[in-house]
Amino acid sequence: MTEHPTSHEGRQPLAARSQERTRPRQQDAAPAASPAAAIPGPTPSPGPAASTGPAGLDPQAAARREGDRLRFVGAATRRIARGIDLDEIVLGLCRASVPTFSDAILVYLRDPLPVGDERPVSPFVLRLRRSDRLRLNEEGAADSASEIERLRLPVLDPHNDLAPAAELCEVRSGGALAEVLRGVRPVFGDSAAARAALPELLGADRTVPTGHRAILAPLRGRRRVIGAAVFLRGTERPPFEANDLLVAAQLATHTALGIDKAVLYGREAYIADELQRTMLPDSLPQPTGVRLASRYLPAAETARVGGDWYDAIPLPGSRVALVVGDVMGHSMTSAAIMGQLRTTAQTLAGLDLPPQEVLHHLDEQAQRLGSDRMATCMYAVYDPVAHRITVANAGHPPPVLLHLGGRAEVLRVPPGAPIGVGGVDFEAVELDAPAGATLLLYTDGLVESRLRDVWTGIEMLRERLAATARLTGPDHSPPLEALCDDVLDMLGPGDRDDDIALLAARFDGIAPSDVAYWHLEPEETAPGRARRLARRALSRWGLDDLSDSVELLVSEVVTNAVRYAERPVSLRLLRTDILRCEVGDDAPQLPRQRRARDMDEGGRGLFLVNRLARRWGATRLSTGKVVWFEMPTRVQ
Repeated sequence: MTEHPTSHEGRQPLAARSQERTRPRQQDAAPAASPAAAIPGPTPSPGPAASTGPAGLDPQAAARREGDRLRFVGAATRRIARGIDLDEIVLGLCRASVPTFSDAILVYLRDPLPVGDERPVSPFVLRLRRSDRLRLNEEGAADSASEIERLRLPVLDPHNDLAPAAELCEVRSGGALAEVLRGVRPVFGDSAAARAALPELLGADRTVPTGHRAILAPLRGRRRVIGAAVFLRGTERPPFEANDLLVAAQLATHTALGIDKAVLYGREAYIADELQRTMLPDSLPQPTGVRLASRYLPAAETARVGGDWYDAIPLPGSRVALVVGDVMGHSMTSAAIMGQLRTTAQTLAGLDLPPQEVLHHLDEQAQRLGSDRMATCMYAVYDPVAHRITVANAGHPPPVLLHLGGRAEVLRVPPGAPIGVGGVDFEAVELDAPAGATLLLYTDGLVESRLRDVWTGIEMLRERLAATARLTGPDHSPPLEALCDDVLDMLGPGDRDDDIALLAARFDGIAPSDVAYWHLEPEETAPGRARRLARRALSRWGLDDLSDSVELLVSEVVTNAVRYAERPVSLRLLRTDILRCEVGDDAPQLPRQRRARDMDEGGRGLFLVNRLARRWGATRLSTGKVVWFEMPTRVQ
């Protein structure tokens, strides 16, 4: 339940509240109230005519009074309609009603609120969502006390802050409150139905003002009753009239329909948030030789889903694919297409296709999805051993590379055509990726807006990266997470026209001295030679403690590769914080672990690998496959 400075839960002590400014009374200062209250309400005439309604007034005064009432209803309903979520709508009702129409109001809503065609849960429970009342004046405690005496609203008695009204109310089937709510129309507080219903709603120990000084108005949405509102007036103010029931009905109807829409919008927003969250990676991998960080920002609260995405996909050989894409539009359809293209990119990356081939297949997939499915994409593959990066572009803004010394450059990559155009070739370029450099991939929402074109934004991004790098000095790269935050800080008011995906990669690389690579002929002697080569490399790296385990596993994996290979088998050892062994061959069939029977002579190789290695796996390539396993560099 949202609190409010004048709500039943958030009232300040009397001495503090006495310093707040009194809302102007309707009789002498209605135009100075809240925006809804700026429309004059009914102005009573002194004497008995004030309580007998317009019938006791001359025709001109009655006409003016009815005109004031209509103007108030128009202003109040406009204020209620401005709200887009539940709290804004309820706040609009309270601010429109107090002080112009009533001195206090309590709004109860069903808990939980049913959404659309959902069947409401049982039991039927109403929860006090918000209450509002006239503020006290600045005259001190004595004047505040006289104001309280003037209002005489026991339901909102400020001397009893612990229990101003019942917060929860269970509506009994067949009870007085259920009958009033079922009737839909507002009723006066002194009517027979309301006299029995109000104690059930507000609490048995609570009383309401006598006479026509309370109105109980059910809040009915499109399909069912979703709450109730109680309007209260003090003793110095004229009581409600018969026409005020029509005003209360208008306020209640517009509020209930607005709440219905707000609940539906909230459900759609929740679905959109969940869809966007599931379409993007929960977390980034931690491949060897590179550190990663990412950010995603939606375009606005009203466009929670978009077509921007990013991804980092580990590849064989300790490489990693870096992907950033942008599907046109901000809708569920854009997000769905983005999800399909991201899944396709992951599948193609798993086949270890060149970047330009990945974009070509993505282009074909986009055309199969529809003739108007357009997207841009940047696909890059980083090799930490070769310290090189291969980049292919499909109509996407170029990446920016921040060097260790603080120099930032916009990489020159072929622009390419967007995905979905069809009939175009994509070109890949291979560039240096020095250790300590940072590559920034992003979508156009970061650099383009109504206030600047894309190339102006790219230059601003380059200058921002260079300025951030100068703060950490020429020998240290800025922290990756802080760098992403600093990049987003360049966005000013009015710059968020599109959603933003950002992927930053810090290249650490793998030193040549930490890599050992050999080719083995597919012969019976290959496993023995592989064991000797692995032993020498481990000895050179000071990892003799791992020799027995690594030699055993290398022998098993190489033996399996030689059995099916027709071309030379590759063996590579990589030393970082772990020891990684990779064995590649030209046979496409992936090995499967199986349980060998007691009398079988083979079938136990992968069982040993699974038991001794920290992790292992097999990846199919366009030219065959790679089987790899990892060992801790220290014996656990």
